[in-house]
Amino acid sequence: MITTQPILFSDIEASFSGYNHQEISEDRKAVLQPLIDFIQTKVENKQPVRINFICTHNSRRSHLTQVWAQTMAKNYNIPDVACYSSGTETTALFPKVAETLENTGFKVSRLSDGENPIYSIKFADNELPIIAFSKKLDSEFNPKNGFAAVMTCSQADGACPFVVGAEKRIPITFEDPKIFDNTPQQSEKYLERSMQIANEMNYVFMTINQNLK
Repeated sequence: MITTQPILFSDIEASFSGYNHQEISEDRKAVLQPLIDFIQTKVENKQPVRINFICTHNSRRSHLTQVWAQTMAKNYNIPDVACYSSGTETTALFPKVAETLENTGFKVSRLSDGENPIYSIKFADNELPIIAFSKKLDSEFNPKNGFAAVMTCSQADGACPFVVGAEKRIPITFEDPKIFDNTPQQSEKYLERSMQIANEMNYVFMTINQNLK
């Protein structure tokens, strides 16, 4: 194992104090276990870990999960992990997602405009940015085989019983913060969902790190 940790931006690092794995129920940990097993097997066999987080529109939950999973993989020094996201349809990364991540400490830059803008999302100065935009499952930006397809919404989970090229299909669904759009609770609920995802991805990669020691 590599022991040198990336230096996360300070506000992201500070958010770790708010994670509480006791808040994750045993039922939910059972939902997360197949992802832990997939990553663990790949790492033990010294194989690349490729994870594609999928929801219907690739606009909210899949991006949040991609960003937090990549951040946690780097933080816990899990080698050769690349996280992706996609949807069954192409829309756009919802601006509130970018705002929520920025408010949590990520450095977010908008690289292009238009109906489906491209964002750069960084969690540390010396790590590559995550390139975020809405894309379909078959996008050239995504892996073609040997990856875990993690279904982050129940609609995509039901619509995609088979994901072409996926080595393993894992449903880990989250409540959609979209239901709070244009309400006074919007910012609170997007942050709440982002922090739930962060806590669970922290649990996943921390568990792998501990298992490898």
